[in-house]
Amino acid sequence: MIPEEKLDQIRARFEFLEAKLSSGAAVAELPALSREYAELKPVVAAVDRWRALGREAREAERLLADPEMRALAQEELERLRAALPEAERELQLALLPRDEADERSAILEIRAGTGGEEAALFAADLARMYQRLAETRGWRFGIVEATPTELGGYRELVAEIGGRGVFAALKFESGVHRVQRVPATESSGRIHTSAATVAVLPEAEEVDVEIPAQDIRIDTMRSSGAGGQHVNTTDSAVRITHLPTGIVVTSSEKSQHQNRARAMEVLRARLYDMERQKRDAERAAERKGQVGSGDRSERIRTYNFPQGRLTDHRIGLTLYKLDQVMQGDLGEVIEALTAADQAARLAALDA
Repeated sequence: MIPEEKLDQIRARFEFLEAKLSSGAAVAELPALSREYAELKPVVAAVDRWRALGREAREAERLLADPEMRALAQEELERLRAALPEAERELQLALLPRDEADERSAILEIRAGTGGEEAALFAADLARMYQRLAETRGWRFGIVEATPTELGGYRELVAEIGGRGVFAALKFESGVHRVQRVPATESSGRIHTSAATVAVLPEAEEVDVEIPAQDIRIDTMRSSGAGGQHVNTTDSAVRITHLPTGIVVTSSEKSQHQNRARAMEVLRARLYDMERQKRDAERAAERKGQVGSGDRSERIRTYNFPQGRLTDHRIGLTLYKLDQVMQGDLGEVIEALTAADQAARLAALDA
């Protein structure tokens, strides 16, 4: 049962924010107030719907005592009793604690794993898959750093995906992705298995992670451009080393100023992610039933090309639409993973 007092507090806070915004809040307050208002709006809508159904059900129960209204009231009561559990579930979902990073952009890191050149080619396929997904959703996709291979694969690729809600959509992509197919380099037609590792990090803001100047070393070097497409004879590439952790980030676009800014964004994201991983580990018992652990060594998905099959091992999802998925059609996968995570968190609340 959802405490009425908690729902009253939510509505009171929403009405306060509404009044504050309409009466002219200070400019400095506007972003935070607007963000909180937008987050509370669907919660309040769910509260109002659940409460309205409850009121109507109580009114229908009262009318059962009226002989002339009994039949109509009984019919209405059955409809309302059928609708109430779904309304309550929607309200519970709306009340689930939100991940503070859900609305943020993300840093995508893909690294070829076991499988040699075929793993590098698969890493490139995954990069194109996420790029096409970004294009269909109106997100920005920019390569920060890439290490290409001679056959068009990637040993490693780091990209920035910008847009609202990117991290919420992609956060369950972190882990080991396995591919089963006949490699282009295979002359005998044998199916090979190889893998690539994906990491999705929420983009951090300067206020999230403070990096003292003495904690970093910045080196410049000859740049060949992201993916090696453009030859640049100036020393524009930037490599930043975070001395306390040993994290090294590079960016190789044409502009040294842009490279420094992008490398700092990736460094902040990695440090922010380290802190989030630490907090998550401390809450491991609470997270036990959720989708994945964020462990980058966990095998999460298999792409079987001969059968046109994708299997997500965490939730037992199998789709025979691999061609569409590789073209960026990940909506069904993302929705299933999000729903499974929500169900696990609801179950944890009831436990």
